[in-house]
Amino acid sequence: MASSISVEFCGEWYRVGEGEELTIGREADLNVDDDNPFLHRRFLSIVQVDAMWWLVNIGSRLSATITDGTGTMQAWLAPGAKIPLVFDVTQVVFTAGPTTYDLSVHAESPDFERTVGADDPVGETTMGSVQLTPSQKLLILALAESMLTREGSGMSSVPTSAQAAKRLGWPLTKFNRKLDNVCDKLDRLGVRGLRGGPGKLASNRRARLVEHAVFSRLVSQEDLPLLDQSQNEDDD
Repeated sequence: MASSISVEFCGEWYRVGEGEELTIGREADLNVDDDNPFLHRRFLSIVQVDAMWWLVNIGSRLSATITDGTGTMQAWLAPGAKIPLVFDVTQVVFTAGPTTYDLSVHAESPDFERTVGADDPVGETTMGSVQLTPSQKLLILALAESMLTREGSGMSSVPTSAQAAKRLGWPLTKFNRKLDNVCDKLDRLGVRGLRGGPGKLASNRRARLVEHAVFSRLVSQEDLPLLDQSQNEDDD
């Protein structure tokens, strides 16, 4: 039997009842930011099809990162793609221009129940698959600091490479080299959106790295004090 879906963004809740649809974008039912020209007017849609709730990317350029909130499941929602909303909480994060947005979708009666055993703490599977050097972790923290320090869902900004390099006290050439290294490492593990090439802006790569690292629990708020510790060794 179909149930309702609720979306939380910046402390505000939006309920989607049976047979209804909720659009998300710059000029949509859920207006996340009407001042960002990089954001589609209607980017995402939550719609019910045959008693199943779906999240649909109805935009033409932007993609979204979807996770179950524990870091054990993550999906890449490209334009035209859709994904069923089967968990009790689904986290959605996307970047448009310099701004990253994240919101949570709550199912009244989820189809799947997440279970975490005593020997399998939340996020361990994802974290254990990636071995970061100390400097690679610092680089990600410098890029993700704004998102990690924000309370709840909402908006944050990803710094430029120059700003992040300055935060770490690194030359820009060192920062860019290490950014290439960590993106190549994650790309080899199947993380999408980190490869360069025509039409792939550097800002998009940094934002995608932040999205993946935060929601797969590669970095967390507890790691932020590392940014204020001096890093004198080049360990890559």
